[in-house]
Amino acid sequence: MNGSDFALHTDKYEINMMYAHWKHGTANDRAVFEAYFRKLPFGNGYAVFAGLERIVDYLQKLAFSEEDIAYLARQEENYDPAFLDMLRGFRFGGTLHAMREGEIVFPNEPLLRVEGTVMETQLVETALLNFMNYQTLIATKASRIVQVAQGDTLLEFGSRRAQEADAAVWGARASYIAGFHATSNMLAGRKFGIPTKGTHAHSWVQGHDTEEEAFRRYAEALPDQVTLLVDTYDTLLSGVPNAIKIGRMLESKGKRLLSIRIDSGDIAYLSKEARKQLDQAGMPYVGIVASNDLDEHIIFNLKAQGAKVNTWGVGTHLITADDQPALGGVYKLVAREKDGRLVPVIKISGNPEKVTTPGKKDVYRIINRTTGLAMADYISLYGEEDVTEGKRIKLFDPLHPYLYKHVSNYTAERLLQPVFEKGKLVYTMPKLDEIRRYHQERLKLFWPELLRKLNPDVYPVNQSVAVYELKMELLRAFAKEE
Repeated sequence: MNGSDFALHTDKYEINMMYAHWKHGTANDRAVFEAYFRKLPFGNGYAVFAGLERIVDYLQKLAFSEEDIAYLARQEENYDPAFLDMLRGFRFGGTLHAMREGEIVFPNEPLLRVEGTVMETQLVETALLNFMNYQTLIATKASRIVQVAQGDTLLEFGSRRAQEADAAVWGARASYIAGFHATSNMLAGRKFGIPTKGTHAHSWVQGHDTEEEAFRRYAEALPDQVTLLVDTYDTLLSGVPNAIKIGRMLESKGKRLLSIRIDSGDIAYLSKEARKQLDQAGMPYVGIVASNDLDEHIIFNLKAQGAKVNTWGVGTHLITADDQPALGGVYKLVAREKDGRLVPVIKISGNPEKVTTPGKKDVYRIINRTTGLAMADYISLYGEEDVTEGKRIKLFDPLHPYLYKHVSNYTAERLLQPVFEKGKLVYTMPKLDEIRRYHQERLKLFWPELLRKLNPDVYPVNQSVAVYELKMELLRAFAKEE
């Protein structure tokens, strides 16, 4: 879909609630929603926020076309024609605050805060969650892979296994933010300026009388970018020896074979044996690329086995996040207009983790001035001044409030940035490479124990005393009503 085709990229109940507000004259009442996720994906110690660029594009172009209006007119709800006519002039006029893309984020803290009329804040829920959830999920998966690759080159190869074209393109972008070096997807390369990389398929080798002929003809066509896939027939007895022959041919022309690729078999064993053959042939400069259903677990184990791979092509398990294919982010009302002012609201649930935290809020990263490292994220009510003024604050676990400490030697970074103010874009969208560098810099704020793949440390997300007491107050009020 084009950016202007997303007005109906929403759930039907959003339209129905908009209509009900319109019928009752409350369509212009103010509301505040916050988007967050409850649980870290993949058992990771952190997540990586992504998706803001698409959210911005969506909000800028959000409008109902005549085709949209005609479709709504055919719905069984029989919407009043005056409501549909009102939608013709609909534009997003709200305020959005968001984390910066590439930010390190944690459960139960607002990643997006949307304020505006209840009509517009309700309409955008589905699309915002769709964009945020998928790209944050893939960026987090990619960051896990980057951590175990330990500086090796990483190539995103997932297009053919992604859930449709949009997932392939935007998943490639999310992967690049998190530290992948290139993508095989040419559209993502053109659209976002991501470096593109590719070799050749087994079909290229099968389409020639001999493997050597296939390698030679490929090298003649692309002499400056030669990576040869060596496992079509026999990796060590045929593929690597033929690649060495082509390498010598390239040397005679003042060129070099870049690498070989192994796409099947015991990659640990095959890469070590291939490395020996290449080194013995005087080609220590030739790299080894591995592919074949890789993920962070397999790469971690292959490196532990001494695999001689310096470039990893990761596809299916990355682009589909197949070990946890959904982030589960939610979008909850935290304040609404009543008698001309915003009042906090709460959602009660039989599942304690689903009880919402009321009130319009800000998020701060509390950084120890001595170590320069993050101590906690701190959620405060909008307008609270203690943390912004550097006053002594109490950090406590909202689930176990008897676990606490007071801190005063800190700096506080406000994490939610203004993006839209009353419908106007006020945020300068950074270039993709800037976002990527920002992510890499933000990782340096955290102890290695939080970043590790296995059994990462738990990072505290604390609430201010005022946030906690407001929640308890509303819980008590609800209990009295019962």
